[in-house]
Amino acid sequence: MSKGKLAKFADMERYPNVFQYPYSVVADIGFEMRGKWRELYFHNDNPIVLELGCGRGEYAVGLAKMFPQTNFVGVDIKGARMWSGATQALEEHLDNVAFLRTNIEIIDRFFAPDEVQEIWLTFSDPQMKNPHKRLTSTFFMERYRRFLTDGGTVHVKTDSNFLFTYTTFMTGHNSLPVLLRTEDLYHTDELDPQTRDILGIRTYYESQWIERGLNIRYMKFALPHEGTLTEPDVEIPMDEYRSYKRTKRSSKTTAK
Repeated sequence: MSKGKLAKFADMERYPNVFQYPYSVVADIGFEMRGKWRELYFHNDNPIVLELGCGRGEYAVGLAKMFPQTNFVGVDIKGARMWSGATQALEEHLDNVAFLRTNIEIIDRFFAPDEVQEIWLTFSDPQMKNPHKRLTSTFFMERYRRFLTDGGTVHVKTDSNFLFTYTTFMTGHNSLPVLLRTEDLYHTDELDPQTRDILGIRTYYESQWIERGLNIRYMKFALPHEGTLTEPDVEIPMDEYRSYKRTKRSSKTTAK
């Protein structure tokens, strides 16, 4: 581990806007703010929005600046990346954004029923060979239901045709209401100005993919509590490129 990472981890230990509860920790002591984020941290009754897999936290911070009357929580297990967003939030005195370092597989241990209104999934790893690890899988949708309000919104912004195609099949197969969908975000003319500003927030990795000529795809759908969710039985062509700094896990051309 580099000295830079060690210094960042030391910062994170003392940051008041960062909560570090990886699986090994929360399994032993639990999380006392579950159901009490507004009361114990934000000190208001405003809506709560999560960015899952937040990386450097560009979306959590960007949205917090756009919407001061909304609370945002960026979630990721990579602390060295999260440091950037947490540091910026402190420097700019953004009291409506916090960061949670944990495993997203146990995200429902940190938020109580109906505590969250929206979820953002920004450039998630497509997990082409492991459906249970895809953040748009029904495996995760069932977890989101445990704390997302009934009919709450899920936003998906991705460079991956595989993940976007899979999510399209998943929402269609389960009759989840799709509110907006585009396969080429930055060449879609019918977006209203506010939506364009929100979707115009660019992450570090998004800029890398745009430079490589990749389309950015976006989908917004509602997640009702009612109904049993099942996985679509469909073969999807794997992405032909390797996502930035990710290795291809299989030589197969399609995956479920």
